[in-house]
Amino acid sequence: MKTLLTVIFSLYAVTCSASGKTELMHANIDLSDNTSLKRGAEHYVTYCLGCHSAKHIRYLRIAEDLELNEDVVLNDIAPVGASIYDSMISAMDKHDSNIWFGTVPPDLSLIARSRGSDWLYTYLKSFYRDDTKTHGTNNALFKDVGMPNVLWRLQGEQVPHYTLEGENQVISSLSLERPGELSVSEFDLVVTDLVNFLEYVGEPAQLKRQQMGKYVLFFILIIGFLGYLLKKEYWKDIH
Repeated sequence: MKTLLTVIFSLYAVTCSASGKTELMHANIDLSDNTSLKRGAEHYVTYCLGCHSAKHIRYLRIAEDLELNEDVVLNDIAPVGASIYDSMISAMDKHDSNIWFGTVPPDLSLIARSRGSDWLYTYLKSFYRDDTKTHGTNNALFKDVGMPNVLWRLQGEQVPHYTLEGENQVISSLSLERPGELSVSEFDLVVTDLVNFLEYVGEPAQLKRQQMGKYVLFFILIIGFLGYLLKKEYWKDIH
């Protein structure tokens, strides 16, 4: 029964518009959720860092921004042997990556700023089985992508459903044919945490800026109120 429900609900996980272009799903990210950011960092190292660096962020910066002990970052997030002062650099050799993928996987430090969190969220949930491809998968959002579905064990295997658009068949939806290790909601949380972390990596300063913004607004309100009282004092004799 649980498997049946998983398949039914996942049928609507990805839908496509009449133009054949995948509609972006909303990524419910929260940069104030340090627990989510920590989980996202762990997922990134586990599933992404093997190919993709994030060279603009250091493990020390993660520890400071997420208010984590350095030992926690080294034990739970950083790969074995990494220093707290290291950047998130992939160990993959460029020559090997060219042989395996035909290109060097891009650094993902700024991917959230260039693509947007909704795009990333939709992309990670839009892989489907395609036996014509080298890696056996394709992506409804990024057609003919060279990246394999690194999260397939967690998500399971999706298959596409097509509709006619003129003389061409376009993907109208994806459904989960073979469930993975996680339920649909559990997998959604993994993707959300991962996108949340990438959003943070794209601009770490926004954590402090958002916190500071509350105090700035409060200060402006106080100054405005004091200015109003001062204006009343200056004009009371005239009125």
